[in-house]
Amino acid sequence: MSHSHLDRLTVLGAGVLGGQIGWHSAFKGKNVVIYDPFPEALRKAAVAHDTYAQIYAAELGASPADIAATRARLTLSGDLKAAVARADFVIEAVPEIPETKTRVYNEMAGLLPSHTLVATNSSTLLARDFAEATGRPARFCALHFANLIWRLNVAEVMAHPGTARETLTAVTHFAIEIGMVPIPVQKEQNGYVLNSWFVPLLTAGAALVVNGVATPEDVDRTFLIANRGCAMGPCGMIDMVGMKTAYDVCSYWGAVNNDAQMLKNAAYIKERFLDKGLQGMLGGEGFYRYPNPAYAAPDFLSVPDDSVVPALVDRVMPK
Repeated sequence: MSHSHLDRLTVLGAGVLGGQIGWHSAFKGKNVVIYDPFPEALRKAAVAHDTYAQIYAAELGASPADIAATRARLTLSGDLKAAVARADFVIEAVPEIPETKTRVYNEMAGLLPSHTLVATNSSTLLARDFAEATGRPARFCALHFANLIWRLNVAEVMAHPGTARETLTAVTHFAIEIGMVPIPVQKEQNGYVLNSWFVPLLTAGAALVVNGVATPEDVDRTFLIANRGCAMGPCGMIDMVGMKTAYDVCSYWGAVNNDAQMLKNAAYIKERFLDKGLQGMLGGEGFYRYPNPAYAAPDFLSVPDDSVVPALVDRVMPK
């Protein structure tokens, strides 16, 4: 038995991060059910898990036995009642749309065992927005993960005014048990710590592309030269987050804050990527093509040859 006593996990949402949370928690020894009402989402999660198996073998040294044990602890389900029936802990990772999250909480509230704790993995929204819909405000908080969970292993813990100390204690233990570095968010903040700087960075990077100021490659090139050692720049990060999440965040906060640039970014992401079925890194294409994006090339930050000067000047000349 773990310190958290949260050994049976249900993840709501089989999208990019929901799938990662479920896989990683199973890898760390938790029994996991990933729920999604859409069969296609579950199919994509299963395909993604095949990819994670390869990544964990290559990056974490996972053995075939480790991967087999992870798969044995992991179940995909389209039945909400069955998915939460024995859960000690539920992590909600559905799209970043308040109405969608509230609907899922309302559907789930009457199905949970009395002891179950619930957390939202919302990227930018507050736990207080959904506390009553859970039916158990004292047993509810925020637990926010970063994408590429096995590598970027932070887990932000944030309360709402009604969260019980015991809930925060158990959830923080859980984060440590699955190999995360807990980040205590000391007061309520949209965006927590990570996304309070991450979303503005990505918004600014995308705006440079959307407004025709620079290419994705040059946005990221400037970032990577200024931040030597980073693995990717803002446009690569958007690919990593996934185009659907990027669109949802830009669309929602653009409307809330009457932010014309965020709305313009959202429209660009929809037209340039989502309408064409391009999902970002895990889908194989976003601003870059994967598995070999341009920013990973050995010469991406190299001083160019003089022969490229005419082409560079063409781009600078007034249109």
